[in-house]
Amino acid sequence: MIDLSFLSPGARPLIGVDISSSSVKMVELAAASGGGFRVERYAIEALPRDAVSDGNIANLEAVSEAIRRGWRRLGTNTKFVALALPASAVITKKIILPAGLRDQELEVQVESEANQYIPFALDEVNLDFQVVGPAASGADEDEVLIAASRKEKVEDRVAAAEAAGLKALVMDVESYAALSAFDLVQADLPDAGHDKIIALVDAGANVMNVSVLRNGVQVYAREQAFGGFLLTQDIMRNFGMSLEEAEGSKRTGALPESYEADLLRPFMDALALEVSRALQFFFTSTQFNQVDHIVLAGGCAVIPGLAETVAGRTQVDTHIANPFAGMSLSSKIRPKNLSADAPALLVACGLALRRFDS
Repeated sequence: MIDLSFLSPGARPLIGVDISSSSVKMVELAAASGGGFRVERYAIEALPRDAVSDGNIANLEAVSEAIRRGWRRLGTNTKFVALALPASAVITKKIILPAGLRDQELEVQVESEANQYIPFALDEVNLDFQVVGPAASGADEDEVLIAASRKEKVEDRVAAAEAAGLKALVMDVESYAALSAFDLVQADLPDAGHDKIIALVDAGANVMNVSVLRNGVQVYAREQAFGGFLLTQDIMRNFGMSLEEAEGSKRTGALPESYEADLLRPFMDALALEVSRALQFFFTSTQFNQVDHIVLAGGCAVIPGLAETVAGRTQVDTHIANPFAGMSLSSKIRPKNLSADAPALLVACGLALRRFDS
């Protein structure tokens, strides 16, 4: 079986590297002396438009150069990285197998089952599996999660890291990595979110991913074509800026006075409307009829006042994701900068946590 540690743990120092459509985000964590985690370093490097398109690396050179710049900025000696594929590039399936199988028997069974669910020849995919735990059907059966992706999807990301002088040890799935980091965010909610319905809204440059969770279990997921690039395009059109100028000005806030009223406020209202629509889809397609908390993540979540706008539209308690809130920080980290960037670092943080998997 050919695999690339899709779901297997890391044991050495590891940098979480999230390759999104707009940037490369890198996070390195360490164990804190009193327990918990310490943020050692992080970096965000912008990518040229269309370097990554629909989750696929279209410009390998640009992506590897951004990874290289980010790694230099980190100032770390660690060269091992954890990467992730978008959920759309991965086929996942939970299957039930007899409990107590030896590893080799388990592999044979998984390959046999995978043939039924994967529409490609097995030699064209990277395949991995993880025993989730006892099946609900009985103690003599286990629930096993299978993950498979086309080899070229995996190899493109590995090649981008290698061209930057780094070595991929783990290949995860972006949605799983985000949920790993979300466990830290949920701990800060009232009653740690126990028995509550929580909507995690990850709004990036081009796509908004909505995951609804209850006690850490995903009960609904939806992807909507809406993101921060719409605001960038408005800035380019209205103020005659290039893409680079618009992105830079958006980050620094160096825009004409009319920006907030004419562009930013309508964009925030549109995003809040998209969240409201996503919740309506959730209600009409499941047995649930309420959401207790909304948690905003992704690049859009750094916009000041967005949580209030979303809460006003949805009438749901809304928070900004900060997986680092309970962590100690190394002297190299500026707390104010990290707090502002934290919502965009959810996936990279989840990948960095793979270092501590047992």
